[in-house]
Amino acid sequence: MIYYVNASAPRTGCGSKEFPFVTIQEAAEVAHPGDEVIVAPGLYREYVNPKCGGTEDARITYRSEVPLGAVISGAERVTTWEPYAPDVWRAVIPNAVFGAYNPYTTVIAGDWYYSEIPLHTGEVYLNGQSFYETDSLEGVLHPVVYDGSWFPEKSLYKWYTEQEGDATVIYANFRGADPNAECAEINVRRNCFYPAEEGKGYITLSGFTVKQAATTWAPPTAYQEGMVGPHWSKGWIIEDCEISDSKCCGISLGKYLQPENENKWLYKRLKHGTQTERDAICQAQYEGWTKERIGSHIVRRCHIHDCEQTGIVGHLGGVFSLIEDNHIHHINTKQQLAGAEIGGIKMHAAIDCTFRRNHIHHCTRGIWLDWQAQGTRVTQNLFHHNILPEGTKLYSGGGLAEDLFIEVSHGPTLVDNNIFLSPYSVKLATQGVALVHNLIAGAFTSVGKGTDNGNAGGHVRYTPYHVPHRTEVAGFMTFLHGDDRFYNNIFVQQPVAQYAQDLLAGFGVQQNAFAGTFPFDGYPTTEEYVARFFIPGDVGGKENRQKYYDHLPVEAGGNIYANGAKPYDKEKNYAVCADAVTLELAEEDGHPVLVTNLCDVLPALPTAVITTELLGEAFEPEQKFENPDGTPITFDEDYFGHKRGLSPLPGPFADAAVVKKALF
Repeated sequence: MIYYVNASAPRTGCGSKEFPFVTIQEAAEVAHPGDEVIVAPGLYREYVNPKCGGTEDARITYRSEVPLGAVISGAERVTTWEPYAPDVWRAVIPNAVFGAYNPYTTVIAGDWYYSEIPLHTGEVYLNGQSFYETDSLEGVLHPVVYDGSWFPEKSLYKWYTEQEGDATVIYANFRGADPNAECAEINVRRNCFYPAEEGKGYITLSGFTVKQAATTWAPPTAYQEGMVGPHWSKGWIIEDCEISDSKCCGISLGKYLQPENENKWLYKRLKHGTQTERDAICQAQYEGWTKERIGSHIVRRCHIHDCEQTGIVGHLGGVFSLIEDNHIHHINTKQQLAGAEIGGIKMHAAIDCTFRRNHIHHCTRGIWLDWQAQGTRVTQNLFHHNILPEGTKLYSGGGLAEDLFIEVSHGPTLVDNNIFLSPYSVKLATQGVALVHNLIAGAFTSVGKGTDNGNAGGHVRYTPYHVPHRTEVAGFMTFLHGDDRFYNNIFVQQPVAQYAQDLLAGFGVQQNAFAGTFPFDGYPTTEEYVARFFIPGDVGGKENRQKYYDHLPVEAGGNIYANGAKPYDKEKNYAVCADAVTLELAEEDGHPVLVTNLCDVLPALPTAVITTELLGEAFEPEQKFENPDGTPITFDEDYFGHKRGLSPLPGPFADAAVVKKALF
């Protein structure tokens, strides 16, 4: 059955092409497995709550008839603004408009959330541009630049809310514009396309514009929602959509509600968040978190931007998913929200997830893989400008910003054929990672650090590892650091701006700002590490058990170091580029292009074709760097998908001359 929806129809019909429904929700009430809902261009100010899911063999598809022409909005236009003071207008909204969820009384809160002032899930927009909330009417009457913003001038557009009787009052500084003549909107709905019930799987959302919802903070120890998401089910496809202006998260592939473990660290205080996180994982396992029921979603070819927590968030619910060919940018650039759950993509437990061919830039962090990045692959992505702009103030609770952050996971985590161009390329507060055929123009940070609970007592974090290619927990362990491999990469030291180094100092800890594998100096090779365990006479109770708590080994080879980038002190097969390497990201016909002299100056270096067999097993889970189905990988394709030869060129390109092509 095909149902039709058209917001411009004179009145709602039966869903036929001749007599379409007026709202998408009308179709969502009757669509069953195998049905398709075709939505005509138009603005649909509604919350779509799919009542039924599809099946693996009979999906339910919601399709915009014209790509991006059907717009689902969580906002309503307000045309009843009254002048209050120069540039400042006042609107009174009856609370009945909001129903059970009022974004202007709902304060953002949750585990690992920090903010300079209390903020609400509501928002004010002028012609699609979001404003900055302030905690006083004075802040609206006399606005000052918020120097945490990436766009300081935009931060002068302020709003403030208070309650008067049964009404929400909003004051906003429109900077000379008339909000009744132009398009002034406010967030009203919590979600845009999101099942209220769990288990509505096998739904496709294709070609929609989705924007402006009053979503809540989504940490891993809480119910995780977004403007769009499968809500703890299996097999969704979200494709060819534009997702923007969520107060917190754009797409959620995240966790269901566990009422007794909902932000327990924040509200009950007595257990640390790390422990409540472990509790949440174990509870999910005995409540049905399995490969057969949860995950295996696809998010592809979406344009995701201007969300203030994450573009894509997930914990547990995103396992076995594919996230590919997306353009994700300008996430958390207002920086009014701060905390440990922010990034273009923030995924906990990305078990067997693949992040492929995404273009991620101008985010306070690109991809953050937290806990259980087991079987996770980050491949053929372009990262750049994932750092605060010069002059932006780093506020308490904010992040340093890297292209990729892998945290407290036991691996195996595979990072191959990527282009990392931000000053800080990869934060490695983890172990069990293989970096293969990447171009790395920034630093590794947090090597050997960041795996305790952030206090002077040295209390370590135990995180789980899993049965390979499953969700079942196989064990818990803390971190020894190492167990990493670096093969056939190109490291290019770029000029490090003083402000980028100052950001490191702002954290009060010594960090690394320079390119290369040298932060692993002193780590043993595999041969050295294994030799410690087979010493004659060193058996049973007589053995020196400290060796079980030393750093795990590191292996490196086939890497090229340029412009002063430095190798790991035990690396043997590497080359130093004698000539200066230039890297510049330009734009041609709207596409990013890498302008470089790499093809002219790379030195000759004998290299091997990298394979699963060469990379071996990640130590703790005893799992190979392999495909989700357990088959081996041969790294014989480059960033563009071109085949490599038997003596492959280091870096992400099979032929250095092809970098003149568009990268995305």
